[in-house]
Amino acid sequence: MMGASNSTTRTISVVLALFILTVFPHLAASHTIHKHVHHHKPTAVNTASPVETTPDAQGKVPLNAVEEVEADELLTPEERALRDRSSHQHIHREFHEKRWLGGRPWRNYRVTRGAITYLTESRTSSGSTSTQTSITSATGIYNGTSSTPSASTFSSILSTPTASDSLRTSGAPIASSYPDTFNTSSAVSTLSAPIASSYSDELSTVSANDTLSTPSTPPGSTFASQESTTPKATATSTQPLDGVSSSESISTSDGIISASSSAPQLIITPINGPSTTSTSSSASSTSTIASSSSSTRDNSGPPVNVLLPSFTLSSTPSIVSTSSRTLSTQSVSTSVNPSGTVVILPTLTDKKPDTTGSIHTSLETKGNPSTVPLITSSISDPTSLLSATKTASEVATSSAPAMVSANIFNDPIATGAPPSNIGARKDHPVVRQGIISDGPIGTNKFYANMFLGSQTSPTFLFPYSVAWAKGKGSSASWGLAISHIEASQRVFGNTDKVTGGASYYLNPIGIQSMVISAQELNASSILTTESPTAYSAIVQLRPNAAAEPAVQFPLVQGQAFITALYSGATPMIQSGVYFKTVTKSAKEAKSGVVKYKFVLNDGTKWILYSYHTSGGPLDLQVVNDGTAKSKAPFYGTIQIAKDPGTAETYYDTACGAYPTGIDLSGTANGATGTYTFSFIKGGLSGSPLLMFALPHQVSSFDDGTRAAVANGIGLQTTTKGIATAVLADSWTMVESMPVDMSFYPWQPGVGNKAAMSENTRAYIRSIAQQELSQDIMLQTDQSSVYFSGKALSKFANIIMVLNDMIGDKALAQTALTKLKAAYARFAENRQQYPLVYESAWGGVVSTATYTTGNSGADFGNTYYNDHHFHYGYFIHAAAVIGHLDPSWLEANRDYVNMLVRDVANPSTKDPYFPVHRAFDWYHGHSWAHGLYETADGKDQESSSEDVMHAYAIKMWGQVSGDGNMAARGNLQLAILKRALNNYYLYSSSNTVQPAQFIPNKVAGILFENKIDHTTYFGTNLEYIQGIHMLPLLPCTPLVRSAQFVAEEWDAFFSNGRADQIAGGWRGILYGNLATIDPAGAYAFFSRSDFDASWIDGGASLTWYLAYSAALAGL
Repeated sequence: MMGASNSTTRTISVVLALFILTVFPHLAASHTIHKHVHHHKPTAVNTASPVETTPDAQGKVPLNAVEEVEADELLTPEERALRDRSSHQHIHREFHEKRWLGGRPWRNYRVTRGAITYLTESRTSSGSTSTQTSITSATGIYNGTSSTPSASTFSSILSTPTASDSLRTSGAPIASSYPDTFNTSSAVSTLSAPIASSYSDELSTVSANDTLSTPSTPPGSTFASQESTTPKATATSTQPLDGVSSSESISTSDGIISASSSAPQLIITPINGPSTTSTSSSASSTSTIASSSSSTRDNSGPPVNVLLPSFTLSSTPSIVSTSSRTLSTQSVSTSVNPSGTVVILPTLTDKKPDTTGSIHTSLETKGNPSTVPLITSSISDPTSLLSATKTASEVATSSAPAMVSANIFNDPIATGAPPSNIGARKDHPVVRQGIISDGPIGTNKFYANMFLGSQTSPTFLFPYSVAWAKGKGSSASWGLAISHIEASQRVFGNTDKVTGGASYYLNPIGIQSMVISAQELNASSILTTESPTAYSAIVQLRPNAAAEPAVQFPLVQGQAFITALYSGATPMIQSGVYFKTVTKSAKEAKSGVVKYKFVLNDGTKWILYSYHTSGGPLDLQVVNDGTAKSKAPFYGTIQIAKDPGTAETYYDTACGAYPTGIDLSGTANGATGTYTFSFIKGGLSGSPLLMFALPHQVSSFDDGTRAAVANGIGLQTTTKGIATAVLADSWTMVESMPVDMSFYPWQPGVGNKAAMSENTRAYIRSIAQQELSQDIMLQTDQSSVYFSGKALSKFANIIMVLNDMIGDKALAQTALTKLKAAYARFAENRQQYPLVYESAWGGVVSTATYTTGNSGADFGNTYYNDHHFHYGYFIHAAAVIGHLDPSWLEANRDYVNMLVRDVANPSTKDPYFPVHRAFDWYHGHSWAHGLYETADGKDQESSSEDVMHAYAIKMWGQVSGDGNMAARGNLQLAILKRALNNYYLYSSSNTVQPAQFIPNKVAGILFENKIDHTTYFGTNLEYIQGIHMLPLLPCTPLVRSAQFVAEEWDAFFSNGRADQIAGGWRGILYGNLATIDPAGAYAFFSRSDFDASWIDGGASLTWYLAYSAALAGL
């Protein structure tokens, strides 16, 4: 058979030579052979017309002319020797000198293998490449010239083939590995893909039975059905190949012939064991990414499947972009086993996987001024004491009923506009970047980095983080990078000499373990955010501002899979850690769900699931150790998850379904509160949803949710321990709420404590009278919302003590008149920097930044920093005033409700404010950081002020008669107790935080990605510990347990160390001591030599005395 084929080939060669020499007589005289190989990837265009070969007026041959001829006599002696070296090997090559066509340089060469001749001519001009490709077979010539690839055809202009000669092709892409002859029929089918060039100097020896066949699915460097071979020999040549522009290899029974663009040599490498080696050709055009595969076999075995290069075709011209990227390619080994087809990437030698990322050890202080959060200005002594002008009969307290709905989150607080005295404007210093949804936006939510600043800082989903790669990082991708950090990758600060704990711990960012992208994305790509809610957002990557999304990512906290939705784009899976192996599972995870496994160079394992909604299933082709590309545009879903080693069965069960949001509902029945996450699902409705829960959630699961826990399946989070997998479409958490807590000192398990001895009451009354004789209007007239609110709250507490605990209602009501006048300045919006409702983001902000241009003015209030702290103090003061004078409620209800709506709106039915701006119902606490891009995510400094804001909402709801609001406040308090003792406050029994950090006892500042034992305003130990103590309120001992307070006190402040602390921080420390030693705290505050400077301007001696005395029973 081989002999017959050679005879036919020689006959055709002679006919072809005579034909072309007749047309081009000048070739016989001027032909020069060059020994240099110039590899270019050919592109193609449709052409049905015969090839034009007539020279033009200048004697130049047209671009589409066939200049090559297969003629034995034109071969050099060396080429004849190469041809004749084996009776089974046949190769002829001729190389022409550079010709100048139209004033531009051209490089021409021909490779003839068996009965097929490949001719490539390439021109480079102004950054674009045009390529002419001619493929001559026994039945015709395929010819094309274009700057972009398109479908190819064959024009039959050559001699009629014999019955045995043909070129068999299919609709599949073809990879480059060529036997010497093809046993085919006489039929010729049209190629749907152009042929990419990847040719080595030598070809394999093949038997007479060798055929060219292509599979029905697109082959490439990954998962084509191939047969393996055992290598027989190894040879190496160091002879360089000039101008090689793509990596290549051709498998033979003796090994693999390969050439690398980074080190252009001819190398024959052995293959050990039953494996198949594949290569991928590089692509330098934005319109195409070519890959190739080759397969080898023993001569005595069955026919080999030989694959020609895969190329992406477009029926419309593509523009060559100056930002196009080149995908380098590599030789890979492929093995087939019962579980699937494994592509093994070579050991990295010229690059290192990025497994370290970057770290931010310094604080990102933008928007976080270094102002100490204490009112330190001197308070003038009153010139006279306050005297009662009210009578006791005029005093009344609120006892408004509180009705609770079946779902405490269902009803809005209000739906009307803010009060008319609150100005309105449409602009904000921070513009909405890439947000395509209308209405209020959650400024303090986990996804905010997607529309702030560079849009490239991470979004922390727990347990994963994602970030727009934006062409940067080791992957150089334009897709969404996925990262997951193990505990072993944490970075710890130096050990603090005082606490014995690490000064911080953080997690590296920027590690692009897996990247989900699309071939269509490039330097013109943009990121948009759609449908942001309190719990989710959809992130979209678009090729340009005018394009539809190439890929969309629904982001929900706790999602087990990072899910990508495609509608016709071409998926690319990339990695900056680089693939070690890629396996396509032989069996679907479930009907219609394709499964791939990736092992990266850091040893981590990732699983990809995909199902198509139309078109064909996802078929990936490994281009190199950093990229796998779909062989065709894709319609459907791709999901990626990290496998901790035990999760695959659960992942198989849950794949195909993904969350798009959360419906939050809650109940309140006496002291028992529940909240339920009902996940909104997309994808396969029959698949259960797999989500990850944080430790505080797992410990509060009801029985039904606990039964859905995927035992043993967990992933490390950045700052909150191990996240536990739960296989359920909803979770329900149960909490014990502090419904009996009121305005009085309160003790867990005991309740409210207001009783004091007559002597104690008399003493405290005298202190209250002195403090209420101060200038309330002056002290509350601050340029800061924060400090003004603290002053109002302070005076409200003094009046409450005087009215309720001391019993001097007349004096209390007299002071209340002064407090109501001070509060009216704010309710009427007459303060130094009035509030304004801005509709750009949807919220009430200070005008301080609008007026001063300082983004950090008033702790960044205009940028939505700390709203729950700032407004929490106002809400608390209003609750006390309303408690003492119910008639005040109606006139001020809208104003106070506006503040609550800004920080804690429960319902999407409210068109003016986002839902739950501050409190994160997934994390169990609030985030204080507003509209600033932050590499380590959202953060919060003061856990105790977070508790204060929830307590204020509870009490305002209780006083104003909003039972749902009161229930939500109670539920938040219960959740805060559980969450903060896991993540912020560290008793010796804490098992969530790293052992190296627990000696610090408190977080300092908790970010999504790190915990830093410091503050924004200083590193003094009393600052760091004390910011989690203030303000002292009835809710304080609910969260700060007696065990925790005792451990912290003994570690840092016992044995007189607290007495070395200066200023208001000393009072804060002793107020905290009242939780475990109220008598000792009372002794400190009642000292005859007590220094008023030990009380900060946001606290009062009256409250400290009453609080400690009541708890001590003095």
